[in-house]
Amino acid sequence: MSKGNIYVVSGPSGVGKGTVVREVVEKNEKIVLSVSATTRQPREGEIDKVHYFFLTKDEFQKIIDEDGFLEHAVYCDNCYGTPKQAVLDKVEEGYDVILEIDIQGGIQILNKLPEAMGIFILPPSYKVLEKRLRGRQSETDEVVKKRLAAARNEIKQSYLYDYFVVNDELELAVEKVVKIIEQNR
Repeated sequence: MSKGNIYVVSGPSGVGKGTVVREVVEKNEKIVLSVSATTRQPREGEIDKVHYFFLTKDEFQKIIDEDGFLEHAVYCDNCYGTPKQAVLDKVEEGYDVILEIDIQGGIQILNKLPEAMGIFILPPSYKVLEKRLRGRQSETDEVVKKRLAAARNEIKQSYLYDYFVVNDELELAVEKVVKIIEQNR
């Protein structure tokens, strides 16, 4: 059995990377989504080891001390990280593993694992991205402006990724990501 590959998928908030990744994973049983670890409490319906590895802060710190994460960060007083061994085990089993992750974590992984491939999801334009963010109607105008500013900075760093996919039409974006993965098998 041949080994799988690791794909880091990043893009600005509102670009639709989560939707693209879900569709890609649904289309092929040999592509799996990495499960992250967190110290936050499970939300209703979330299952340990399915949605996240739910850990205490002490358990999380122990994994950091043992270099057990591919990347990790603190967000809103909670720790988040990508468990190294879980990803590497899936790759050894022949699965292609997608890590849907922000660009800071993505760059950490691409630097740590040169064999990993980066796919950056781009919006068709900033105007479309703004429309998508405002269409959510879940954030204030101030938050939308911050997300757009962050998007500009993230896109400036996208050159560190191997592939670029514009999410203008969902099905085409999904097809492009599937094709990238199939070409690298």
